[in-house]
Amino acid sequence: MKVRDIMTTHVVRIGSEEPVEAAARALTHYNVGMLPVCGPDGRLCGVVTDRDLVTRILSAGRSAKEVKVKDVMTGRLVTIGPDAHASSAAGIMGKEQVRRLPVVENGKLCGMVTLGDLAATEEGNLDAADALMEITSNICKK
Repeated sequence: MKVRDIMTTHVVRIGSEEPVEAAARALTHYNVGMLPVCGPDGRLCGVVTDRDLVTRILSAGRSAKEVKVKDVMTGRLVTIGPDAHASSAAGIMGKEQVRRLPVVENGKLCGMVTLGDLAATEEGNLDAADALMEITSNICKK
């Protein structure tokens, strides 16, 4: 099974020049933990997470109205292509300790695949379980 078979194609995204306040509202409104960030040319340039907002805005005492998304986003992108095998997505998630992967084709965001998407498939269920074990392994260590 390919990533394109299980990915979500309608992905909420935010522009890099938007204020962080807009990102926080979108995260809340759509009940998601991460938003892909696209530059003015529409290319994926980062992601912003609820954790980014807490660690880089709230705890730093910065203003969510004045700071732009590009100033707090995570710029190190971990992505996958739509024609990759779903098991590859699970492997990347485990290795990179992430639960969501932007799907990129020709530099443009075309979808999002999550650990839940993998778990919802019969074929990907074990891959998702393995990835989740790897993601949470650092939490469970004594």
